[in-house]
Amino acid sequence: MMFEHADGAPVLHLTEDQSWQLLDKTKHGRIALYAGVEVDIFPVNFSTTDRVIYVRTAPGSKLAELTINPKVAFEADGILSDEAWSVIVHGTAKNLETEAEIATARESGVTPWVPTTKESWVSITPTAVTGRHFVFGKQPELDDEI
Repeated sequence: MMFEHADGAPVLHLTEDQSWQLLDKTKHGRIALYAGVEVDIFPVNFSTTDRVIYVRTAPGSKLAELTINPKVAFEADGILSDEAWSVIVHGTAKNLETEAEIATARESGVTPWVPTTKESWVSITPTAVTGRHFVFGKQPELDDEI
C-alpha cells in the first residue's frame, strides 16, 4: 500500500508533501477552466518541477479561457487493484512566452501522448494542494450497524 492509514480508515487525507509525491510520478490529469459561461475540463499531459505544473498544448479553447480567467483547478488521480488516490490543485495558470519560461517547461519532461504539434506551454502555480488516498473495500450497509 502507498500510505498507511490510521486505525484501518478507508480514506486518508494526504499532506501537501504526499500529494506532490504522487503528482511528481504522474503524467496525465485534467485542467478545469471557467471563462464566464460554463466550466470546461480538459484532459492533459503534464509534468512538475519545483512544485509547478507544466502543460504542453496546442492553441485553442484552453489557452483562450485561461487568458480570460487564469484561476484554474487541476486534478490527477491513480487507480490500482486495491487502492486509489486523487490530488486537487487550485492555482493560477499562465501561458508561457519567454524563452527562459519555455526552457524550464521543456526541461520538466512533459510529453504529448499523440503525435500532434503542441508548442504552447502553460504553467500552473498552486495556491492550494489537497489529496486523498483510498483503500478499497466492501461498503458497510446501514443494517450492518444495527
